[in-house]
Amino acid sequence: MPAYSGAPFKLRPYQREAVDATLNHFRRSDESAVIVLPTGAGKSLVIAELARLAKRKILVLTHVKELVEQNHAKYQSYGLEGGIFSAGLKRKESHHQVTFASVQSVSANLEQFQDEYSLVIIDECHRVSGNETSQYQRIIELLRQQNDALKVLGLTATPYRLAMGWIYRYHYRGFVRGSGEEQDKPFQHCIYELPLSYMINRGYLTRPELVNAAVAQYDFSALAQDRFGEYAEKDVNQLLSKHKRVTRAIIEQVMELAAERQGVMIFAATVDHAREITGYLPEHQTALVTGATDQKDRDMLIQRFKQRQLKYLVNVSVLTTGFDAPHVDVIAILRPTQSVSLYQQIVGRGLRLGDGKQDCLVIDYAGNHVNLHHPEVGEPKPNPDSEPVQVFCPGCGFANIFWGKTDSEGRVIEHYGRRCQGLLESVEGDGPAVQNGRPQQCDYRFRFKECPHCGGENDIAARNCHQCQKAIIDPDDQLRDALKLKDAMVIRCAGITLNFNGSKLKITYHGEQGEELSESFDFSRPAQRTVFNRLFGRRFANSQAPKQFSRVGEVLELKALLPAPDFVIARKQKHYWQVQERIFDYQGSYRKANEA
Repeated sequence: MPAYSGAPFKLRPYQREAVDATLNHFRRSDESAVIVLPTGAGKSLVIAELARLAKRKILVLTHVKELVEQNHAKYQSYGLEGGIFSAGLKRKESHHQVTFASVQSVSANLEQFQDEYSLVIIDECHRVSGNETSQYQRIIELLRQQNDALKVLGLTATPYRLAMGWIYRYHYRGFVRGSGEEQDKPFQHCIYELPLSYMINRGYLTRPELVNAAVAQYDFSALAQDRFGEYAEKDVNQLLSKHKRVTRAIIEQVMELAAERQGVMIFAATVDHAREITGYLPEHQTALVTGATDQKDRDMLIQRFKQRQLKYLVNVSVLTTGFDAPHVDVIAILRPTQSVSLYQQIVGRGLRLGDGKQDCLVIDYAGNHVNLHHPEVGEPKPNPDSEPVQVFCPGCGFANIFWGKTDSEGRVIEHYGRRCQGLLESVEGDGPAVQNGRPQQCDYRFRFKECPHCGGENDIAARNCHQCQKAIIDPDDQLRDALKLKDAMVIRCAGITLNFNGSKLKITYHGEQGEELSESFDFSRPAQRTVFNRLFGRRFANSQAPKQFSRVGEVLELKALLPAPDFVIARKQKHYWQVQERIFDYQGSYRKANEA
């Protein structure tokens, strides 16, 4: 592609790659796409270049006027004329080939966007939801009525959000985000991604200097989380109100460490917490910005901070994106988050290159324990000592990244993955295998719920079998029904022991209250071997290395890697208890033996 001689900027190699990836994708497909670039990577330059290359009408959308202005300025610097449609900027121009607009203003004036557009670019596209009634979706739907081949491109640094999951389904490196059973995503394909570490290692971003918060830390681990891994504001406020001394000590340390620094951003957990923090900082040097801050006041405070009239900027979840102040060289995190990408986004506020800036101090007072260079796993942390681990699929060989635990030598001893995220390759070996027009995901499951009707393996949350479509008995219903019966026994299984007698293997299930249930498998009988392997061999070693056991001796040699069920249900026979159900990989309302 020939370079534009009048361009004031030379694209960095990765920006050129992102542009090329976009052109290549939309030549082949009309399906929506996402580019993932970390904070400070220059998304506005990628947008400007794509807009410059376009031959037909383009709409560039974002959620804040600052980004509208920034993206428009980059485009204009090429010597090209673009329009702005934003009430906040007091301009409503929609007749240009390229229009830079706020989503709120376009949504309120849909009648002015009846022309045929070829491409919609959405900056900070993690704000797009799959809800058809959302502002973004209404705009896209309107433009599709004028052009059914409309292309939609999103750019973001945070493609995963705890409250909504991944914003796209397929990754260009050959894997799926999330399980195949999930609801539709706002975007279909991630076509280019650049990790934060790439930017830091090549000097495009300032080096983060992680500082140990020696004085004190908040401990949020005792608080209950919702299904997204977030905490209730009421619970957080209650905890923080008991630790005012801790907050004061933290802020004193922040001020001490920042004595010779240029700009400090403090990320608070709640509005009440932010107000308390602000009270410990020098009034004439401090600004507080929350979601409730008046827009004019917010603009004025941010401007004063950028001009270094203020040193401390305290905020609550409102300045994690779309905010650019290169002089920031201290990031103090006083809020919990389990999202790796949100954590990276917060830290990224201080990683832009700036005059006289050597590094950026990053101090985590919330015990998040996030490694900046870790990939996003895409699930809330199951427990505080979890870390991202690599798990190879026995079916297709794909290297999955799940939450898990390792031993002292780095071997994976436990992981929490469900289904392999790899995409199957076509028989010809050229690109992914396709089924019903979609790339085909590997169907190997590390955790699964077995269908009692056909034996099919399903996601552990499945209500109906994806193979035979019949209803699968809910484990909670199983347990509830069994607990009502006088001749049934239910134990929370805390572990198993194995014994043998010739070809017979006896498994004893131990309940947390000392109860015991047992059953035997005769390995000289093929049918009983098959049942054992279906129950235990398929789940052997966290399903990382499923095994077909043919002898009792093999089982005993590897008994440490044999899984224990979470619950065992037995029915009373004349003189003994007969095991009827073993519930593995349980997720539901009942407590398991290893849970408090």
